[in-house]
Amino acid sequence: MNNFDWTQLLNPEFYINLKLGGIQMGLYIVIFIVFAETGLFAGFFLPGDSLLFLAGIYSRDLVQNVVLIPSDFLNVTLLSVLIAVAGVLGNMTGYWFGARSGYYLFKKEDTFLFKKKYLLQSKDFFEKYGGKAIIFARFLPILRTFAPIVAGIVAMDKKKFMFYNILSSFLWSFVLVFSGHYLYGIFLKEGINLKHHIEWIVIGIIFLSTFPVFLKLIKKPAIKSNSNN
Repeated sequence: MNNFDWTQLLNPEFYINLKLGGIQMGLYIVIFIVFAETGLFAGFFLPGDSLLFLAGIYSRDLVQNVVLIPSDFLNVTLLSVLIAVAGVLGNMTGYWFGARSGYYLFKKEDTFLFKKKYLLQSKDFFEKYGGKAIIFARFLPILRTFAPIVAGIVAMDKKKFMFYNILSSFLWSFVLVFSGHYLYGIFLKEGINLKHHIEWIVIGIIFLSTFPVFLKLIKKPAIKSNSNN
C-alpha cells in the first residue's frame, strides 16, 4: 500500500489482490463493490462488469483464501452466488432509498458522487422498458446504479421488483464470473495467460458495456434535431 496511486481505484485487479495486514481482502472487496454499485447509489464509477470477469479469472484465489473447496465448479458457483446475493441486497437498498427519498434526489444538486442527469436517464430507460429495465440495466454501467432507485421512486410493485431483481443479479453474476473463469482456462490451454493482458480485458469490457449507453446519448440529439426540421 506504500506505492498507492489513486488511479488504482479504477483498476479491478487492485481490489481483487488487495491485502490488509497480511489478510487477503479480495472476496470481501468484490462483494462490497457489487453491493455499493446499487445499494449506495454512488457506485457508477466503480468497475463492476470488468471486476466480475476478473473475479472469475481469480476465483480460486478469492474463494480459497476464505474456505477451501476442492471442486473447481463449486468454487466458481459459490463465488457467483455470493456476488449475486450482494447484487440483490444492493438493489433492495436502492429501491428502499428511492421509495423514501425520491423527491429529495430530483431536487438534489450535482456532486462528485451524484449526477442528476444519470438519474433522469435511468428514469427514461425505466419508463421505456418497465420491469425488464431492471434486467437490462444490470448489464449497463451507470444505469444499474440508478434503476432500482427509480423503481422505488415510481413505486414499482415489490414482488415484481424482487422477481426481476433476483433474476438479473444471478444472471449478471453467473454470466460474467463463469465467462471469466472458463475463458481463462481455454486461453491458458492455448498458451495465452489472460492475467498478463488485464488492461486490454478491462478496456474491452468497459467499451462493450458502455457503448449502448453512449449510443443512446448520441441518438437523442439527432432525434430532437430531426423533429425541429
